[in-house]
Amino acid sequence: MSLVQSAPIQVLFALLPDSLALDWAGPAEALRIANQALQIQGQPPRFVLRFVGPGSETVSSVGLKLSGLAALPDTLPAPAWVVLVGQPGATISVQTEAAQALLHWLRGLRLQTHRLELMTVCAGAVLAAHAGLLAGRHVTTHHHHLAELRSVEPDCQVVENRVFVEDAPVYSSAGVTTGVDLTLHRIAQLCGEPIAAQVAQAMVVALRRGPQDPELSPFLAYRNHLHPALHRVQDAVSSQPAAEWHLASMAMVACTSPRHLTRLFMEHAGIAPLQYLRRIRLALAQTALQSGRNVTQAAALAGFSSDTQLRRAWHQLGEAGTPSNPKSL
Repeated sequence: MSLVQSAPIQVLFALLPDSLALDWAGPAEALRIANQALQIQGQPPRFVLRFVGPGSETVSSVGLKLSGLAALPDTLPAPAWVVLVGQPGATISVQTEAAQALLHWLRGLRLQTHRLELMTVCAGAVLAAHAGLLAGRHVTTHHHHLAELRSVEPDCQVVENRVFVEDAPVYSSAGVTTGVDLTLHRIAQLCGEPIAAQVAQAMVVALRRGPQDPELSPFLAYRNHLHPALHRVQDAVSSQPAAEWHLASMAMVACTSPRHLTRLFMEHAGIAPLQYLRRIRLALAQTALQSGRNVTQAAALAGFSSDTQLRRAWHQLGEAGTPSNPKSL
């Protein structure tokens, strides 16, 4: 994508009563920091943040009173983004006066790639569906609202177990912190990877989640999915990597069969369960070696049955050097 400078993007966060604070504050901070990084480099800011709503005041999900909201504009400047966020609750109520006013305004939008775009965070996608903006689109939302989204807009393609989905000019994220992931992704596309990396570092985002992002640690890798059973297994293995894990015991944690667990791992994590276990154990062994433990001690701490098993895993997983040579770590 071209990084040629153009007019600043007007980013309109449309806030209803009880809007989830992190859904809008996280992306807003990411955009603010991006502007700051651009200005340090002598470039003009790229994003103009605006907070709009049916009323001039509202109360966030955590009880913070927000004032000074601008009215929903009759016309939108170009280019512009409209950001819709989630609310607490099992379903999203659209019967309130404020919600009806927002939906009426949304129905008047005409989405055009690179001129007017829609970004949804969490159940903000359900609001977009009620406004008729998602027909024919591939979208995602928080896993608690997947069925609701399908019910409200049967003509959209709901994508499960994804951090965010791009179907320009619609960009949807699964919820809460994933709004930051999507915003960082868009910053990288529009301002360049170096700026996005600076924003991520400033926000202490250890792992930028997305299909093109590098894997930084085996304890964070292979988790770019939202499958609860796999997360349970990965949490259990990561918390006790030296336990006597085997495929059957991992499957018990997931409440599924060993064969089905393998299918789930390959489909959603892109790695086999036992290979994932070996990578976690190898990372633990490397940490032990770096702290001064010998190979035998590191193997035992990480859950390998012997030095030989550690050395075998070391070479099978493509690590340079040998476990006994700490300079190769």
